[in-house]
Amino acid sequence: MPLSVCATPIGNLDDVTLRVLAELREADVVLCEDTRHTRTLLGRHGIDARVLSYHEHNEAARTAELLPRLEAGERVALVSDAGMPGISDPGARIVRAALDAGVQVTVLPGPSAVETALLASGLVGERYQFLGFLPRGAKAWAELVGVPWPSVAFESPQRLPATLRSLADFDPAREVAVCRELTKRFEEVARGTAGELAARFAEPPKGEITLVVGPSRTEADDGDALAAVAELVDAGVPRRLAADVVARLTGVARNRLYRGSL
Repeated sequence: MPLSVCATPIGNLDDVTLRVLAELREADVVLCEDTRHTRTLLGRHGIDARVLSYHEHNEAARTAELLPRLEAGERVALVSDAGMPGISDPGARIVRAALDAGVQVTVLPGPSAVETALLASGLVGERYQFLGFLPRGAKAWAELVGVPWPSVAFESPQRLPATLRSLADFDPAREVAVCRELTKRFEEVARGTAGELAARFAEPPKGEITLVVGPSRTEADDGDALAAVAELVDAGVPRRLAADVVARLTGVARNRLYRGSL
């Protein structure tokens, strides 16, 4: 297998497959984003391998350099700092070049921040979409209007407060989970509405962030919630209390339920 695309741990260095470890041991060269980071992983598992940097600033030149070596049968393992190379990380260019040249490419699966965050968020359904790194501003939220399944994105800790404020301004009741430092010692999964999490993360946190945004509410969802408020009011529950209870259970804004039930 001349080119092996190897998924590496997203945090905990023990979350690596036996196949990936075997390939890293056998490779003639290991391509990696940060050689220091990858040497830490290799050292943890007692692997002495030749490493070569492969990142966004040199991937074109490295691809041109390594393609003849791949065609000659040299064994190359491609890794990123965390997760699967080529997914919001460098790697897609050399994979495409190798396939176009008729070089065999094998993908070795492993840990994924996307699926880990999705399940930890409690927002998992039959479908989801991955957004990569979010664009700035409200553009991302406008694109999610009417999307009936959860969306997963990567975000930097420095941008997280502004991102949450933007979502809170656009849809304060939208369900969100901020997944921080997944699989590491200080792992944290904060769940709540966009408004709640914007207040909680008013300052940039530390660590890697994966954001899960819940599905968009539909008019039918609001209708069911309004019907529930009406039933409680008919049973003698004060309107404001009924709106508050249903809002907590459904995520529909309390004020919307109160006004809509008048």
